[in-house]
Amino acid sequence: MIKNAGGVFVPADEIYLPELTGFKNGELYNIEIKKTRNPAFHRKVFAFFKFCFDHWAADKTEWQYFDERKQFDTFRKHLTVLAGFYETTYNIKGEVRIEAQSLSYGNMEQDEFEKCYSALINAALKEIFGNTTDENVINQLYAFF
Repeated sequence: MIKNAGGVFVPADEIYLPELTGFKNGELYNIEIKKTRNPAFHRKVFAFFKFCFDHWAADKTEWQYFDERKQFDTFRKHLTVLAGFYETTYNIKGEVRIEAQSLSYGNMEQDEFEKCYSALINAALKEIFGNTTDENVINQLYAFF
C-alpha cells in the first residue's frame, strides 16, 4: 500500500504508481489485513458461561465467602477443559497439568471459536444441566443454541 496525499492508502500497483511519483509522502507500507472475530458472538459465549455458572452455583451457599469473579473464572476454565479445549503440560515435579485453552481474540480464530462454543454447549448439557427438569431453565438454555 502507498500512503498518498491526504493520508489515504491506495494499492501499490501499476495503476496508482505513476500518479504517485513526485509525492513526498508516497511511502510504501506493508499492511496485513486480518478478519476479526465477531464480538457479538464472543459476548454470547461469555453470557452462556455466566448462565451455566449461575445455575451450577445456585445451591452452593457455602461459597458466599469466596470471590465470585475468581470462582467464575475457575468454572469457565474447567468447562472449557471439559469441552476438550485444553493444553497439557508438565509441572516442575513431572506431574501432568491441564490448562484451558485461551479464548482470546489473539489466540483463537472465529471458526475454531465456533467449534469451541458447540463443544461448550455439549459439555454443559452433560455436566451441568444433565438432571435439570425445570422448563424455565431448559428454555433459557435453548436460547443459546
